[in-house]
Amino acid sequence: MTRRLHRLLVAPTLVLVVALACGAAGAADKTKVDQATKQVEQGAKQIGQGNVGTGTKETAKGIGNTVVEGAKFSGQTIKEFFTGK
Repeated sequence: MTRRLHRLLVAPTLVLVVALACGAAGAADKTKVDQATKQVEQGAKQIGQGNVGTGTKETAKGIGNTVVEGAKFSGQTIKEFFTGK
């Protein structure tokens, strides 16, 4: 893989990881979101080590899991806000 293509894949992935981590920063119990975010990080690291196929697969799964768990957490937080619990 060329260095240029490598940079094009890794840089956006790392930006996404940081954005997802910052978006869930205010959570009280966000362990599932953190686990999913770490899955994205691991996939990005695999891409950085040259394992593009498995790294991309792991990153995609992690992004999906982060979206799902983030939505669950956000829903719970909104529910708690409006019910006062």
